[in-house]
Amino acid sequence: MTPAAVLATVLGYIAVLFAVAWISGRRADNAGFFTGNRRTPWYMAAFAMIGAAISGVTFISVPGSVAVDSFSYMQMVAGFTVGQFVVAFVLIPLFYRLRVVSLYEYLDDRFGVASHRTGAWFFFISKILGAALRVYVVCAVLQLLVFDRYGLPFWFNALITMAFVWLYTQQGGVKSLIWTDSLKTFCLVASLVLSIVFIMRGLDFSFSDTVREVSSSPMSRIFFFDDPASDRYFWKMFAAGIVLLVCMTGLDQDLMQRNMSCATPRDSQKNIVLTAVSQIVVIFLFLVLGVLLYLYMEHRGLAMPEKTDQVFSLVAVGGGLPLVVGVLFVIGLISSTYSAAGSALTALTTSFTVDILEGTKRYGEARLTRIRRGVHVAMALGMALVILAFGYLADDSVINLVYKVASYTYGPILGMFVFGMFTRLRVRDRWIPLVAVAAPVLSGLLQWWALEAWDYRIGFELLIYNALFTVIGMLLLVKRHEK
Repeated sequence: MTPAAVLATVLGYIAVLFAVAWISGRRADNAGFFTGNRRTPWYMAAFAMIGAAISGVTFISVPGSVAVDSFSYMQMVAGFTVGQFVVAFVLIPLFYRLRVVSLYEYLDDRFGVASHRTGAWFFFISKILGAALRVYVVCAVLQLLVFDRYGLPFWFNALITMAFVWLYTQQGGVKSLIWTDSLKTFCLVASLVLSIVFIMRGLDFSFSDTVREVSSSPMSRIFFFDDPASDRYFWKMFAAGIVLLVCMTGLDQDLMQRNMSCATPRDSQKNIVLTAVSQIVVIFLFLVLGVLLYLYMEHRGLAMPEKTDQVFSLVAVGGGLPLVVGVLFVIGLISSTYSAAGSALTALTTSFTVDILEGTKRYGEARLTRIRRGVHVAMALGMALVILAFGYLADDSVINLVYKVASYTYGPILGMFVFGMFTRLRVRDRWIPLVAVAAPVLSGLLQWWALEAWDYRIGFELLIYNALFTVIGMLLLVKRHEK
């Protein structure tokens, strides 16, 4: 696939995306930007959420990961499903009852201003790092496929990408995100399914051949009960999946802004349950695609790349398959990238305007609109700068560190929500920021000590310990004579 073909595919998709965003986001006011006016049909939100939950990192990394991790990711997906039910039937009724625009307004109502801003800042740091990293991974692929071929530097790649994201989200916010994410979901699922079909043809496999070859492959092993110290141990991944989903969906302004755009709590719950079922199918198909990619590379005698993240792009763009496979890969990649970046930019704008600047409390509609637009530009520039930092400074160790730091920031948020929802205790609000900073530090020390003393590797379940340290810290701040 030539650079010109890749570029034409990208620009064609962006043109359609802009048309959908402009039509759906017309005349959107602040309520439309922040909550979609709470008029989104539940089935529309569910369809949009399929694409919203899958980033470019997932699109590239999950298929390649089967060589090392097999289908162990499905153990975490099982936990995700349980977590979706927790979000639907515990958090959704709470947020709708309080009529919050930002999730972290709950912390203000329950504990005070310091807790509110602490939750918002932890979300802000986590989201801008995580979203920028996801966009960086895709920018790196496009740099290799397009920008390097035309002699264009990485900074131009990052800035033009974020400029496009800002343009298509600046008018409608959540109101247009639902429609554009629905387009992305369609493109993403279609590219995934059709890629599988074309690779099956490249291998001369029938459907029954594919089922037999995938199921007999050692890469398709799902359950790992043999080594509790392993990162792939079932109960560790299952429990971590529940907690990660609750934190990274239920307590994340980015994804919950779609769920809360439905008219009623019941509609939102139906949306979440349908999303949970769809997510199982889509992620399983990504893993099946991974096995087929490796079988195809072996069949064609293709050299294995240094990084598993490069497997899908190598086969799709330069593996001897029809041109349409490369086009589908690029469309799926761009769809997942713009979905993740657009929703993150909207969520960051909402959280900073509502939580940190207290815009909905302090300003009228006209002033709030001007502030929101200014914040939106600042968030886009901030994400572009972080992407540039990854591009010029990052290596694998730095990227892994950022993922860990980003995941740590959800622990204090989870701990504060758990304490607030399951106790009636009041705390000394001004000391909450200290507890929120101490919890991730203690979690990191625990992870190091467990490995050194017991040779036990704490994996994704670190988030549980992080939240537990937060709860313990808040218990130490309880006002003894108040409820």
